[in-house]
Amino acid sequence: NDAAKGEKYGKLYNWYAVNDQRGLAPSDFHIASDKEWTILSDYLGGYDVAGKTMKSIDGWYDGGNSTNASGFTGLPGGFRDYYGLFENRGKNGYWWSSSEYFIPYAWYHYLNYYKGFLNRNYNFKEIGLSVRCLRD
Repeated sequence: NDAAKGEKYGKLYNWYAVNDQRGLAPSDFHIASDKEWTILSDYLGGYDVAGKTMKSIDGWYDGGNSTNASGFTGLPGGFRDYYGLFENRGKNGYWWSSSEYFIPYAWYHYLNYYKGFLNRNYNFKEIGLSVRCLRD
């Protein structure tokens, strides 16, 4: 709800927007699936080490423990919780996958400011997370 923060970190979307048939991603792009996130993680050495290479050099609390060697330039945009509150901006970056986990949940991946790994988890589809588009 703050345009300046949106300019820096991007917008946050619920999972329904990610999978809306009208298409959140631009033409010739799609939102990364859970499988595609795993492929990226494996390519970068696995979940235990991929995060450090995916985080932008700037913008992270306490320096962020990052190299951005992968060029992913992940920013810590935080999330909008189930109740509409914004949390963890500057400390964590969260990205939806296009993959459903179970009816009320979907998979997402996240980076943390002090850890060097990429995390995988699921949450309610109503919360707001960032997205990453891939070229088709």
